[in-house]
Amino acid sequence: MSESHKPIFGFRRSRREPDEWDKTIVSFQSPYRLKDLCLDQSEAQAADTTRVSRQEFKIRLAHDDERRKSASLLIEKMYSWRGYGAAGVRHDPNRITLVAHQEDKVAGTVTLGLDSPAGLVVDELYRAEVDQLRAQGKRVAELTKLAVDESTASKSVLAALFHIAFIYAFHIHRYTDFVIEVNPRHVLFYKRMLGYEQLGAEKMCPRVGAPAVLLHIEMAYIDRKIAELGGVLPPPGEKSLYPHGFSKADELGIARRLQGG
Repeated sequence: MSESHKPIFGFRRSRREPDEWDKTIVSFQSPYRLKDLCLDQSEAQAADTTRVSRQEFKIRLAHDDERRKSASLLIEKMYSWRGYGAAGVRHDPNRITLVAHQEDKVAGTVTLGLDSPAGLVVDELYRAEVDQLRAQGKRVAELTKLAVDESTASKSVLAALFHIAFIYAFHIHRYTDFVIEVNPRHVLFYKRMLGYEQLGAEKMCPRVGAPAVLLHIEMAYIDRKIAELGGVLPPPGEKSLYPHGFSKADELGIARRLQGG
């Protein structure tokens, strides 16, 4: 079967509701294995024998009010548990909200913000730092409203959400850098697990009622780490999230399908 005629998700389209087909970006299992990318029938049958022991997730776009509401409820739950404030997810043409589902349960969400004349959320506290990147010719995207239900396979869900956001930013929209505001207590996690570096000093963030630090990472670095570690058994001592994401081959397959519609 030629590449142009391969089914997008590996199973017959007639088995899916139209909305689920159109809006599900990828289906994967934890431990990581994409089960919906171009499997032939024999591979699909073999894959089904291991489904019982794995958690299955789907990454979807929060494309309507109902899905934005479900993402907002998880954000409010996880932020309020830590004593933070949190606004809900709203429709914005410069923002892409991704939601991870485990059956009918929302397991995680993140919003990708693309720089535009309207600016980024982080400009409220860190406009000078982001303007420095812009002045260097960088195309800056941000990650906001990240929440993962800790009762799920949170590392796999977090890695998948981050990876799909990266695909949208890097491959689809050609952005070059990520920035993210995090609580100071989480700085070490983002540095160790993803390779972020601190760009802005600690400030009080009125949106969540807690201190924040601005972190930055070049997407070229992410691209190299995915090529090295994505979807592989991590070498001894490797603690990053990259092995829990998709392989480079799967990443490029997902990007082609998103670019195709």
